[in-house]
Amino acid sequence: MARKDKGKETPSSPEISKGNFRDDIYRHIQSTLGNDPGRPDNYSCFMGLSYSIRDRLIEKWIKTQRSFYETFSKRVYYLSMEFLPGRFMMNYLTSLRMQEDASDAVREMGFNLEELEEEEWDAGLGNGGLGRLASCYMDSMATLGMPCYGYGIRYDYGIFHQILVDGYQREQCDNWSRRTSAWEIRRQNSLEKVMFYGRTESYEDDMGRSRVRWVDGEAVMAMACDILVPGYNNGFVTNMRLWSAQSSREFNLEYFNQGDYIGAVQAKVTSENISKVLYPSDEAREGKELRLKQQYFFVAATLRDIIRRYRKQNQTFDNFTDYVAIQLNDTHPTIAIPELMRILVDEECMEWDDAWAICEKSFAYTNHTVLPEALETWPVDLIGKVLPRHLEIIYEINQRFLDMVRANYRGDDRMLSRLSLINEKGVRSVRMANLAIVGSHSVNGVAALHSQILKNGLFNDFDRVFPGKIINITNGVTPRRWLYQANPLLSKLITSVIGDSWITDLSQLKQLIPYAEDEGFREAWHNVKLENKKRLARYILRKIRVGVNPDTLFDVHVKRMHEYKRQLLNILHVITLYNRIKENPGRDHVKRTVLFAGKAAPAYMQAKLIIKLINSVADVVNNDLDVMGMLKVLFLPNYCISQAEKIIPAADLSEQISTAGMEASGTGNMKLALNGAVTIGTLDGANVEIMEEVGESNIFIFGLKAYEVESMRAGGYNPWNYYDNDPELKRAIDMIGSGHFSPKEPGLFRPITASLLERGDFYMLLADYRSYIATQEKVAKVFRDKDEWIKKSILNTANMGKFSSDRSVLEYARNIWGIKPPESGIGTV
Repeated sequence: MARKDKGKETPSSPEISKGNFRDDIYRHIQSTLGNDPGRPDNYSCFMGLSYSIRDRLIEKWIKTQRSFYETFSKRVYYLSMEFLPGRFMMNYLTSLRMQEDASDAVREMGFNLEELEEEEWDAGLGNGGLGRLASCYMDSMATLGMPCYGYGIRYDYGIFHQILVDGYQREQCDNWSRRTSAWEIRRQNSLEKVMFYGRTESYEDDMGRSRVRWVDGEAVMAMACDILVPGYNNGFVTNMRLWSAQSSREFNLEYFNQGDYIGAVQAKVTSENISKVLYPSDEAREGKELRLKQQYFFVAATLRDIIRRYRKQNQTFDNFTDYVAIQLNDTHPTIAIPELMRILVDEECMEWDDAWAICEKSFAYTNHTVLPEALETWPVDLIGKVLPRHLEIIYEINQRFLDMVRANYRGDDRMLSRLSLINEKGVRSVRMANLAIVGSHSVNGVAALHSQILKNGLFNDFDRVFPGKIINITNGVTPRRWLYQANPLLSKLITSVIGDSWITDLSQLKQLIPYAEDEGFREAWHNVKLENKKRLARYILRKIRVGVNPDTLFDVHVKRMHEYKRQLLNILHVITLYNRIKENPGRDHVKRTVLFAGKAAPAYMQAKLIIKLINSVADVVNNDLDVMGMLKVLFLPNYCISQAEKIIPAADLSEQISTAGMEASGTGNMKLALNGAVTIGTLDGANVEIMEEVGESNIFIFGLKAYEVESMRAGGYNPWNYYDNDPELKRAIDMIGSGHFSPKEPGLFRPITASLLERGDFYMLLADYRSYIATQEKVAKVFRDKDEWIKKSILNTANMGKFSSDRSVLEYARNIWGIKPPESGIGTV
């Protein structure tokens, strides 16, 4: 039975003036920073402004939290190993609609708001699309007024800071939090104990029932760090709660007095390693163990926090699933399923079936991959060592599940083997995706093609056993961050003709369609794009000392470095263009700037070698007088959210060229198209749906389809046939392999050519090469026609309404979480 807590009424928070930033900034410079407000510098002004913004957010956050308790709201808990929020200051000012107030205040103090923004480092809490999607969803849930929280880890260091040394990626420590952050609220009184190791023992409880308990473990404390997430212009503020590892023992005085100074703090150092680094290398067993501990650490603390909050209004677990919805963003948080079972069965003394019913109704799982080898597994012996009780629970879940399958699908032992939570081949391991599917009431893919592949291929057996459990919810991006904030010039132009309702209802962009035929509007659109390209050109010059011509075609390929994303196919096109210009320099070639950016995982040597190849090709192309002014190649180091906000508004062409059937969705494709870039891509991931929305005439599609890729592989694909029969392709590959771009090390790039020829070209670059080249020729032809290109650009933006994260989150709310947003669609507090 739900009950409302009784107690003293809390006083309402005092209203904080929307304006008058300047006095608040001076106050914080003096009282919070302890500096002289009469002599502020950029950093102290930035920090004073940040604390002033936080004052306004906290007031709204308190009101929002009170409203949740007053309305007995069902709450959504979004569990993700990554969040990639980018910089906070401008995002907060945008959501509060206080940009002008803040800009005026700092201008009166002698500062510029854009310059102050550069004082902030991107928060190192994520790596790529997974973390950015989570941050987009948090923005949408807040803007839609949904009672939601994000949960993850407060990493001391991000994935890494990428620099280039002689064209090679080098990783440096991303000490993003080395300076005090005004945005973190460290809840030092909110500590949760998390156990590792130990053993299990059986005992009888007071009622004579056989029970199991986990004993003799090592404890680590999880401290809550809150980062606020405001909705857009609605007074609604929720938060991400990120956990920081704290030792349960700060200091061993006995060791210290014996002269063992390192041993005196060893426990503290070891414990706090858990939240040091995002995705520590798992090449060594110690790295694997640390990753597993990270995953359990954050879900164990999170479940304790969820239950603590639930129990403020409930005494039993009878209503748990009426008030709690837990979304697992990929398989990383899946250990939460056996952890909730452990709490309910071992600590709350529930019967297994009752606990399982609660567990299954509480969890939902989002899958983000179609690659079987990318599905997470953990060695059984490692889980048994680190989490002994959880392994027992996983075995029990598996046994009961397989008994159910065996009863319904008699005689199909192969199916049982595929469905089992335990992979018995080679090193016995736990299949975390299988555990997530069995322990969740809903499983979703993130694009229509991806979900189809899951149902028909990767998880076909589960689709048979649980018909209807696997659904699709196509990803989306927040228009507040990726258009309104990142592209203020284009936002202003759009608002001038259709009003500003598109900021919270992206479908309103459809009103732009008639303006594609308006000559004056097209010219204004072109001028905005040109200004954004000039802005990016200044940034490039400042960052890597290379000048670029804003009048060239900005051909943009920005994403995580991976072979299936096929940055190598793009560089094959660059080499082909280079050869064509060299052979016919007098021809009227379309001037092109090809821009790459993205990080390779530190242990992914092939991807790192491709980065080196891109930079080596750039060295040759950019210093060849025959092509100067016609073609330029760039690799911008340390791709991050703040860099993306400069690149995306300036892009003319968006490269989305992954091998068909391998990209789950992608969101970079959505951000670029939303900002008027025209896509060149395969029919992969969300590209399929983008084509359906913008129209086949406004996107450049090439290459094999997903079923054709599978068919060719099954039929014995031979890349040599393409190599031997395409002179331009052969020449480009031979130039790479012979040392044309690495004369001091002729064999440097042979591992790349070997992957294309000797090792079978798994990602089908050679099969798609000629189609890609022909489609790039079409791109160049259309780009010559300024009006035609601008029309396509406008129509891309106009038809991107489907790809708002607001739409995605509403589908989660309706189809998975069982919550109903406010009638207005936008929450108000």
